[in-house]
Amino acid sequence: VGNLQLFQGERKRGIVIRDLDSRRESTPVDLDGVIGVGDVQNRLKEQLKGLPDLNKAHSKVIFSLTVKLLKPNLTFNKNETEARKQQAREDIKPVLFQVKKGEMIVREGERVSLDQIKKLRAMREIGSNYSTLGTGLGLFLSILVLLFTTHRFAKTDIRKYRPNNRDLLFLMLNLIGLFILIKLGIFISTALESAFPYVESTSYYYVFPFAAGAMLARIVLNSEVAFVFAILSSLLIGVLFGNSLIISIFALTGSVTAAHWVRHCKQRTTLYRAGFRLSLVNMLTILGLYLMSGRAFDIQLLYKLGFGLAGGILCALIVTGTIPMVEYLFKYTTDIKLLELANLNTPVLRELMVQAPGTYHHSVIVGNLVESAAETINANPLLARVAAYYHDIGKIRKPLYFIENLHGQENKHDKLAPSMSSLILMSHVKDAVELARENNLGEPLIDIIRQHHGTALMKFFYDKAKSKADPGVQQIDERDYRYPGPKPQTREAALIMLADAVEAASRTLSDPTPARIQGLVQKIVNNIFIDGQLDECELTLKDLHRIAKSFNRILAGIFHHRIDYPEPAFKERDKDLNKRKISEDSDREPAKDTKNKEAAPAKSGSEDLKRLGMS
Repeated sequence: VGNLQLFQGERKRGIVIRDLDSRRESTPVDLDGVIGVGDVQNRLKEQLKGLPDLNKAHSKVIFSLTVKLLKPNLTFNKNETEARKQQAREDIKPVLFQVKKGEMIVREGERVSLDQIKKLRAMREIGSNYSTLGTGLGLFLSILVLLFTTHRFAKTDIRKYRPNNRDLLFLMLNLIGLFILIKLGIFISTALESAFPYVESTSYYYVFPFAAGAMLARIVLNSEVAFVFAILSSLLIGVLFGNSLIISIFALTGSVTAAHWVRHCKQRTTLYRAGFRLSLVNMLTILGLYLMSGRAFDIQLLYKLGFGLAGGILCALIVTGTIPMVEYLFKYTTDIKLLELANLNTPVLRELMVQAPGTYHHSVIVGNLVESAAETINANPLLARVAAYYHDIGKIRKPLYFIENLHGQENKHDKLAPSMSSLILMSHVKDAVELARENNLGEPLIDIIRQHHGTALMKFFYDKAKSKADPGVQQIDERDYRYPGPKPQTREAALIMLADAVEAASRTLSDPTPARIQGLVQKIVNNIFIDGQLDECELTLKDLHRIAKSFNRILAGIFHHRIDYPEPAFKERDKDLNKRKISEDSDREPAKDTKNKEAAPAKSGSEDLKRLGMS
């Protein structure tokens, strides 16, 4: 027989021998004489050793030839055996027992029969099904309570945790998608364990993208929401792995690390750098947890470290591929989307440059002002700069009604009633919102466009209307000359309101010295603050001081005077040629004496912010 061990095992169940030539089958009784191929080979070796006339070389040749010719005359037919087993199972009809309500299955002290044991086991399986259902309901209820209480606490006690319904839907789908990835990973790791038995199944867990959900939450929303999401997802992941505290710690550490490193995702390479840093933190966490377990260093630790390294890179790849889909489905404007909008060659900005060049130049300067100021108060510089580029795109439709686009032309407002002029100015905000929606700029930019004038008063037209109105006949309502609002709700929107007013007013300075610029900035910021336009955003007085200093620095750089460098003697021209050159290049015109022309800052009233923007 080819496999004597298999033959001995099947002998106890009964063996049927089929003759391949006649196809007859028989059931032998005496099988003691059956030997294996290995036994035949051993006997052949012994017989060859007993022949003194043969040397070792001849013995080896004879043994090799004989082994090649030796074939077993009994072989195991596995396919036929399995087929007959299946047929035997199908031929047996199931035996069903009906247990009636209140029936006594076994009494105390009685001998338990096989049928009674089967009944008891069936009842236990039914009870286990009910137990599984109860466990599932309990788990669902616990998770529901955990999510609700954590959300309520964070919304009440964490200042910047303000997710709306769209955000909650995104977070829930984010969590569900994360769980689906993890369950898929568990299924794959089980399959790999059978293929590579020398690698523990728990080692594969460290390659799972536990931190991907928190990375997405931070890129799309903010740090507070991402931190709450990281805590909840890590706890639930631990439950998914059989209440594993080690997996929860690993997931939480990675999630917080990844969310931190993508807080300012200004380019796609930021995601890969965050993934690499996450890989390093994963490896350190794995090493720490391994030391806590008290296990000696072995090959399994190397496997886990390698999977932890791959896990960080995998998170970066998943998030990179998921962000465009999230932006499209939920209409979010991420920093990566803002980078695309920051390109000054977008169609709407090119149209602004052609139709309203003065507004375009004003928007670019406002962008420089708010970007620098946002950095000083830890706001979002990219959002502020991009919003500044687009905040006045509504002026495309009526460019000649705005003074910055008039180049020696007649001011159309001179022939209009003040009320009509105010309506035209208000319309540019509405037009900008419509253009922003047409160009898919996103809700954050649309909100800033709508808020960048707040409910400010158009003082020039309001005063003009009052001067023309007859007090006894007509009453001028101040509300008709205020923008519809709302007031700035974010620091970025407030920055654009301040920079918009400061940049426009700075153009009126005849001699923009640093002292005059500082006084102008202080006056405008004071007026906006006193008017209550900053009441609904989160700017502090300290922030206003830093913003004013930043504006002073940028505007002083823009309006600085050129120095008149003296020409060398050998390069002098005649006076007529020199005069012609000066008239053609006004940048080389000597700066006028301004020692006695610097205006002191305006006096501060009782409500003014004293020494605003002064070092």
